[in-house]
Amino acid sequence: MALFKLPFLKKEKNLVRPELQVERIPEHIAIIMDGNGRWAQNKGLPRVAGHRQGMDNVKRIVKIANSYNVKILTLYAFSTENWKRPSNEIEYLMKLPIDFLQHYLPELMEENVKIETIGDLEHLPNKTSAAIMSAIDKTSANTGLILNIAINYGSRYEMIQSVKAICKEVLEGNYSIEEIDEQMFSRHLYTSDISDPDLLIRTSGEIRLSNFLLWQSAYSELWFTDTLWPDFNEEDFEKAINEFQKRKRRYGGI
Repeated sequence: MALFKLPFLKKEKNLVRPELQVERIPEHIAIIMDGNGRWAQNKGLPRVAGHRQGMDNVKRIVKIANSYNVKILTLYAFSTENWKRPSNEIEYLMKLPIDFLQHYLPELMEENVKIETIGDLEHLPNKTSAAIMSAIDKTSANTGLILNIAINYGSRYEMIQSVKAICKEVLEGNYSIEEIDEQMFSRHLYTSDISDPDLLIRTSGEIRLSNFLLWQSAYSELWFTDTLWPDFNEEDFEKAINEFQKRKRRYGGI
């Protein structure tokens, strides 16, 4: 069984880093990036400072995931429920994708990263959606890690839209009710062209999915950490993968 250590990671004093199996690196990792606000409050800073720090951490984790040869990294950036937050915080959050892409798109291009999104982009501010669509276009030919940004995303909304689309096709005579199955349902989701997540990580100590990839994560391995997202680093990422590799995925079998 092939093993490797990652040379770009510094070995910390008294820390024995686990060896990872190349062939068992998760193909698709999804992350609920939680804890930005608490990170800022713990430091006596405004919540938006945590969001800024969290944005900077996205670049770091994208590079790490790419170095591990992860194929897809889905990041929960903004949920349909996040519109309930104070208007000034929402305004700041809507500017973050613009800032992130302005500052880091050249580096993402160097890393051969391809940007994709899931969620309802139509109801984002025009400047936000325009920046995202431009980045999708500029990285469309890249063949490395897929950075899949979940923005204005809610899993329940996604599933309802899938049901509506299937009902419309049945009414138009394209399908019969008997033909509806899991595969058809999946083809009408935002994630129709990517695999389901193998590993789903949530930071900040919360232990719930918060309306994120509910259908797609039916058999994902879940890993929770108390680390707040701005502090989530290479060591945490490796711990999650190491734990994933210890588990046996039976998919309901023996």
